[in-house]
Amino acid sequence: MAQRVHEFDWPDRLVIGTVGRPGERSFYLQARTGENLFSALMEKEQSAALAEKLDEVLDELMLQEGNPYSVPAEAPTALDDRAPLDTPVVEQFRVGILSLGFDPSTAQVVIEAFPLVEDSPESLLEPEADGPGEVLHVRIPVGAARSFCKRTREVVEAGRAICPLCLEPMDPEGHVCEPLDGLS
Repeated sequence: MAQRVHEFDWPDRLVIGTVGRPGERSFYLQARTGENLFSALMEKEQSAALAEKLDEVLDELMLQEGNPYSVPAEAPTALDDRAPLDTPVVEQFRVGILSLGFDPSTAQVVIEAFPLVEDSPESLLEPEADGPGEVLHVRIPVGAARSFCKRTREVVEAGRAICPLCLEPMDPEGHVCEPLDGLS
């Protein structure tokens, strides 16, 4: 089977965003260049892990002698993106495997997202035998990568408030909980 590659090299926009209200949100990795829009459904935990690992890669690059790739320590304010997802949000696929890399020849971070294969639990850890049918392949500069991480953390943390007694998320309609041992 021929692989379908959704290529975004220096996209106009790359964000994690949500659809729905807290407690019922769906997370999307969305890339856009001009009119070309791609949205992949992700888990909240995948979104948080992607931002965490990407920040780690950027921190390691920044610490190289002389910071040869000009990696900023903080997200550049000029690159802040607080806008909602571009519409229409149409799920191209559900993300199963994420890959993260760095291309030193262009000083770009490379993010690849592969669709979830639902044949078996092992399929979450291994690509399809004859290669994945599709892949989202995105290349962004290091400043944009820092901003992507900042926004992703903000989106993930914008969920439901945490109950101080049971440490579980609270629903807007109300919350009944059992206090943690020793906190009654």
